[in-house]
Amino acid sequence: MSVFFIRTTFRGRVQGVGFRIQTLDIAKGFDLSGFVRNEIDGSVTLEAEGVEPEVRAFSEAVCEELGTYIRSSDSTSGTREPEFTGFHIR
Repeated sequence: MSVFFIRTTFRGRVQGVGFRIQTLDIAKGFDLSGFVRNEIDGSVTLEAEGVEPEVRAFSEAVCEELGTYIRSSDSTSGTREPEFTGFHIR
């Protein structure tokens, strides 16, 4: 069974401001799986999978609630076999 996924890279002031913790808190309100992690280049990667409307709503909530830290973002989405259980900080 395939799931919908979004993988987004956020740039801006996204490290050292609680971005990952806040993203984890937002994820608790949605039925999805995935992760959020800091990257060496100062960006943050977010990957979420599940039912498309739920994943899209989560992605929008992250952008809305954490938008003051985000300067730019790039996203990829599609369908694939499930890769994650639960949502975690990496």
